[in-house]
Amino acid sequence: MKFVIAPDSFKESMTAITAAEAMHRGLKKVYPHAQFSIFPMADGGEGTVDALLYYATDTKKITYSVKGPLGETIDAEIGYLPSKDTVIIEMAQASGIMLVKDLFRNPLYTTTYGVGELLIKSLDLKPKKVIIGIGGSSTNDGGVGFLQAIGIKVLNKLGQDVPFGGIGLHQIDTIDFSTIDPRVMEVEIIVLSDVKNPLLGKNGSSYVFSPQKGATQEMVVQLEAGMEHYASILEKTVGKKMSQLAS
Repeated sequence: MKFVIAPDSFKESMTAITAAEAMHRGLKKVYPHAQFSIFPMADGGEGTVDALLYYATDTKKITYSVKGPLGETIDAEIGYLPSKDTVIIEMAQASGIMLVKDLFRNPLYTTTYGVGELLIKSLDLKPKKVIIGIGGSSTNDGGVGFLQAIGIKVLNKLGQDVPFGGIGLHQIDTIDFSTIDPRVMEVEIIVLSDVKNPLLGKNGSSYVFSPQKGATQEMVVQLEAGMEHYASILEKTVGKKMSQLAS
């Protein structure tokens, strides 16, 4: 008899590797002579770094201090494959929902800034490729925090940085890409995601995902309005329609 054990993580309770190993132990007690193939899975959310490193050799984990979802300093890990010149970043490590206690889950204030910090700090390793898993976040800021962390200026009418979180989206007046860390443009960036929702609308990021991150119905409406404004600024800046792009 053969078993293939390939679980994803159990959100906020058990990693895919822990789950796979537990299943293996249990099945082996019942079927001691069976053959087992263990393949921990990930969907871009929490556990993505561990799942990808599980299949590789010559791997490293590196810890960086970055801003957490609420702007606090936290330690977050990346995966590094020196022989492949590849870095693996897990959004959940820096902006994950599991990093915010239930009482404080509010996407009006949570930020993706720490994910951008992970990217910038990992570029010191001089990778050729960066893989970013974008699931499991506590945020609904349209990646504005991420942009700020990699050097892009996202400013209000007074020329000041907009505040962290979804609350800052409606304040955006200009986005200046000329200040981006030039190293970002020199690497291949691959995004891992298991959804194809558009940015805006009833199937968009705010309506579908922000309630999972603590948003009330009133907040959802506010976030959607902010995202519409943000999309309009982006479209003027880059000359590309963003509202229906998968996110």
